[in-house]
Amino acid sequence: MFDFIRTHQLDIMLALSAACFTMALLLVITKFLSKRRKWILVMMELVATSLLMFDRQAYMYSGNVTRTGLVMVRVSNFVVFFLTSAVVFGFNLYLTDLLTEEGKLEKIPKRLRLVALLSIFGMVLAVIAAFTGLYYSFDSMNVYHRGPGFLISYIVPVVCPFILFSVVRQYKRYFSKIIYTALVIYLMFPLAVGILQIFTYGISIVNMAMVLVSIFLYVFTYLDVNATVLHAHEIEMQALEEDKKSMKRLFDQTATAFVAAMEMKDAFPKGHSAKAAEMAGRIAKAAGKNNDEIDEIYYSALLHNVGVMGIPDGIIENANKLSPEQYEVFKRAPIYSEEILSNIREYPILAVAARYAYEKYDGSGFPEGLKGEAIPEVARIMAVVDAYDSMTTRSKFSNPLPELIVREELIKASGTTLDPVFTDIMVEIMDRMAAEQALTEKKSEDEIEKAILCSAYRDKITKGILIANSPVSISFFAEPRKNKDSDFSAPSIIVFDSYDRRIHTNPRSIDAYKYTEYGEVWFDGHYVSTEARNMEAFVEDISEDNSDWESGKYVIFATRYEDHVKISMTDGKKDIDVTIALPDSSKFAAIAITGENCYISNITVDRSDEETTEGDITRIADMVSYIQRMESDIPNVQIDSYRSAYTEGVEIDGFMEIAFHSMSLPASNLMWHCPSIVLYYSEDGKVGGPGYKEYALIKLNGEIDKNDLYARNSFTMRKLEDFPGWDTWKKTNKAGLEYEVELHCKGNTLTLKTTNMGIEIQNITTVVDGGDKVYAALSGDMVAITDIRIK
Repeated sequence: MFDFIRTHQLDIMLALSAACFTMALLLVITKFLSKRRKWILVMMELVATSLLMFDRQAYMYSGNVTRTGLVMVRVSNFVVFFLTSAVVFGFNLYLTDLLTEEGKLEKIPKRLRLVALLSIFGMVLAVIAAFTGLYYSFDSMNVYHRGPGFLISYIVPVVCPFILFSVVRQYKRYFSKIIYTALVIYLMFPLAVGILQIFTYGISIVNMAMVLVSIFLYVFTYLDVNATVLHAHEIEMQALEEDKKSMKRLFDQTATAFVAAMEMKDAFPKGHSAKAAEMAGRIAKAAGKNNDEIDEIYYSALLHNVGVMGIPDGIIENANKLSPEQYEVFKRAPIYSEEILSNIREYPILAVAARYAYEKYDGSGFPEGLKGEAIPEVARIMAVVDAYDSMTTRSKFSNPLPELIVREELIKASGTTLDPVFTDIMVEIMDRMAAEQALTEKKSEDEIEKAILCSAYRDKITKGILIANSPVSISFFAEPRKNKDSDFSAPSIIVFDSYDRRIHTNPRSIDAYKYTEYGEVWFDGHYVSTEARNMEAFVEDISEDNSDWESGKYVIFATRYEDHVKISMTDGKKDIDVTIALPDSSKFAAIAITGENCYISNITVDRSDEETTEGDITRIADMVSYIQRMESDIPNVQIDSYRSAYTEGVEIDGFMEIAFHSMSLPASNLMWHCPSIVLYYSEDGKVGGPGYKEYALIKLNGEIDKNDLYARNSFTMRKLEDFPGWDTWKKTNKAGLEYEVELHCKGNTLTLKTTNMGIEIQNITTVVDGGDKVYAALSGDMVAITDIRIK
């Protein structure tokens, strides 16, 4: 290595000098350092450059006996020894500046003063050595030789760095990691090289090392400043972000307060605007909007109805029965909303959303009667949210509709009054919410009121407890609360079905929640049958000693198999066994507890993990079957509830067609109570079989349940000109309808096509993780499928 340096040291010196001089020039024009520190660094870089340049000249003119050679060798060697101490002096100034500026030291450490004095002394000795031969001498050939006091020249460059390092070490906490590293390298690297220089003659590795660390000092200083600037920028950005959040909170609070004032006039209850805004935000997120766009749509939904404050109270309070003249006044609401929100110039979208929120996709809205995508996107989202909000929020004009009815109404409006894209997103959100709710209700489906006080019969009724294939046990205590001795007092149960597991008496609620009451039963064996197909009760007095029975305790056991329900009841005095034949297997059943002139308390519900089998309930009515029709290539199937049964699987190999007759069951009332096709793989070809992988379920009303885990589906549904409307479509399906479905499988791609009653469906399934075969099976929801033909 030393041989390489000795051979190329003149070139190395030149390169290092040029680099160091460049750093000095860059420092002159830089603006990221304080003026004092900048010029100290400039001086240090120029000193280091001069040191190495003169050292190079000494080597170049060594042995040159001309007058120029004699002068250059002597001047160069003097400058080298002089500037060696000057380098230490310059670093001492740099360190002093760091401590006074960065460390805020009021008093400079004495060791730095000592180093300053030693470096000046070293420069003085260099002058003396030039005339006395203390450090060096020259022979007749003008060649440099070390003098008797040569080692004295190393006192300053060796001792001073140790002193400076002790200062750096002591005040380490005042320096950044980058600067501390640069200081240590600057001091220790030349020191280590200086020790080698004592034993190495003919090369100036110490001087080269000094120049090299001077370059590094500039680079590390720049990196430190850069890190400082970045940190300051981060702090500034954090401050800006906090300001932004603060402004957003302020805007949110102002908007919320504004909406609260508006809702004092609104026909809807407090908080419905926030609910609508949250749903609009979810639609926007599902549509792939960024965070800023989601915020804009959220606040658009929150504020778009503020114009109602400009509508007379009488019109708002009677919005469901307005005269034509009053309705024209009401139609001014979006104009007022636009005028109010146009003052918020930072969010022009608010005024746009407000103006066009009442436009309808088919052009039947107001104020301009815009149609389709001519309506601003944000307003199309508002329309979907408003439709959902009005159907799910209690108002002075109506009660909220069941989620299933809301879902159907949205699908009906899709492509007519509502944008189909955003309506589909809304339906998907509802389905996810329903799935999440189902998981919650699965854990708490048997949680009902713990106590009720009944005066008049049925004035208080608990929520229904579902009667399922797993037996349920219900117990409670009842005590009389009579106004007079002649009053009748007793608990009883109601067996019924409804979407929300609640008893309904209002005709509109009965229709909305599809309420069906099968009967009532008292603990003395008396019962009333309403809409059950058949109902029987057997009463038996308890003859054996039952003295340990707690007074006022009542116990009910209930279970179900297919279309039959069995209920066993006891009050400790009588055992009652009730059997109820439901209209068919598609109907649900629940028990609600009520009574007359009694306080019912300590209601507990326990459900068994066992399953009721066919022989556990004596049949009192024939099985209702809707598949006693022609049977063709594969057996008929009756699906009483969503995907409760499936046909045999059919392997799809090339092109095939499945034709069948479908009839929605009498209890069906929703558009998706229709047949569906499951595309899947399993080892035995059965739905749910070993290795089961489901690719898609296509409902023939034009919906799809995708499974992106195993396949990608490209689904389209189109209403043709001959589509008769959903009400007619449902009626026709109830009466019975022939379906034909084309299936074509090629490689890992499966294409499904079907057209029925004006609904055209196409789905392309690309299998990404499946088996070596693809199967199709028929299923559905509350539907009977017969005469299944494979072509």
